[in-house]
Amino acid sequence: MRSFLTIIKLDYLTRIRSYSFLITLCATLAISYTFVPEPNASYSTIRIGDYVGNYNSAWFGYVTAMMSSVFLSLIGFYLVNNSIQKDVKTKVGQILATTRIKNFSYLLSRVFSNFLVLITIVCITFLMSILLFILYNDGFDFEILQFVKPYVIIALPAIFWISVLAVLFEVIIGRYTVIQNILFFVLFSFFLLFSSQDKMKYNLDVFGNKIVMNAMEESVRKLLPAHKTSKMTIGYVLGNTTKAKKFNFEGIDFPSSFIASRLGWIFFGVLLIAIVTPFFHRFNTKERTSSTKTKQHIVSSFGSREVILSQLPKPQIDQSILPLIKTELFLLIRKGNKWLWMVNAIGMILLAFLNIEVAHQMVLPILWFLQVHRLSDLTTKELENDVFYFTFSAFRPLRRILISQIIAGVILMIGLAFPLLFLYGCLLDINALMFILLGAIFIVFLALFLGIFTQTKKLFEILFFFITYANINKIPVFDYFGGISPNRMQILYVSALVIGFGTMSFLKRRSDLRR
Repeated sequence: MRSFLTIIKLDYLTRIRSYSFLITLCATLAISYTFVPEPNASYSTIRIGDYVGNYNSAWFGYVTAMMSSVFLSLIGFYLVNNSIQKDVKTKVGQILATTRIKNFSYLLSRVFSNFLVLITIVCITFLMSILLFILYNDGFDFEILQFVKPYVIIALPAIFWISVLAVLFEVIIGRYTVIQNILFFVLFSFFLLFSSQDKMKYNLDVFGNKIVMNAMEESVRKLLPAHKTSKMTIGYVLGNTTKAKKFNFEGIDFPSSFIASRLGWIFFGVLLIAIVTPFFHRFNTKERTSSTKTKQHIVSSFGSREVILSQLPKPQIDQSILPLIKTELFLLIRKGNKWLWMVNAIGMILLAFLNIEVAHQMVLPILWFLQVHRLSDLTTKELENDVFYFTFSAFRPLRRILISQIIAGVILMIGLAFPLLFLYGCLLDINALMFILLGAIFIVFLALFLGIFTQTKKLFEILFFFITYANINKIPVFDYFGGISPNRMQILYVSALVIGFGTMSFLKRRSDLRR
């Protein structure tokens, strides 16, 4: 038991002391600040028809708990889904394998360390919800129970389930991060959209939001005429907030069956860990061995001759960037398994033959997101492979190496979008062409910026997934490729971000090289 707790403690402390976790906390503070809009904001997060709740303790507590359950689950998986892989890379796993700790205890310790990391973020959101209540209070009393109850019953079981899911994926398909990303995206969408018509629908809700949503809808329905219905939306909805009417929401009394189901999700997660324990490799991973051919030594019949240096051909100094672009492009293309290119090929075929709007709005962002494992280490692979000083001691590393990485990434993204670009070219839709090209550049510069500043690939993976999910749900503010709101102002907005990312990345890399 002591070793079990020690592993959890050390892993938790290692993670929260990292630079990437600090950046994630800052991003969490910024996002949680928007969970409850200020009174004059131009967006809404939870809205029932034309109604939003009075800014009392129950509204702040339940709304922020619901938003945390969904959005922190969304980004939390990508934050904690490398705990076992990190032990493999740092060789800590091999040391743990020699101890007496059992496989189930080790996997469960990873679940709890994941859970503690995510709980830290949830606590930040919890404190932010109280701060927002103080800032936006309309004269209602502060009731701490209305904050604690929804977070404990709604958010914590959902976060624990995400912690379990991250360990399950690492045990079963640990070497294939792309498959993990795809499966999590499918499961997340399924859990979010799952709807049952029987009385068990609340108990089968992983995120625990449906029972609260139904209670809010019932509160609004009492204020409406019998022939009118109200539709609830959860998420960031822009516009149409000035005409919102107010209703009073006092929280709900969770039935005992629902509370038991929340505990059931936790026990079910522990049971799944026990089921996959026999499949855990216990760090007995076989390294790839390349077949080496025996070299034949050719003995010259002429014997050794004197080498006259003056007669040797003069070396030709080639400062061209083209060989570097070719190398970076090959590294991007050859990264990952070859069969993943079959998935990319299917995506390109869908771009060519589906309805052009569907292809632009749905297929293109998903196809680009499937390249997250290629772009995430675009500027961090030198650090991960301990060749940073060797690589950047080359001639003009900023002008040649960094630019070649950018160009290679842009070529890859544009190449994947070529069928759609060809169709828009035939239609002479210059605006759509410019937006897609700008979108390809934007994603590469986002990977460049986050990679250089955080020196890890995690934050880019999290943000790219969040941006892709937002675009699939047609949230205009995250539209970087013109699929939702292809207007000139959006082009200027994305262009400004690209220029900002590029400028700060070059300045940061130049500062690193000078040190």
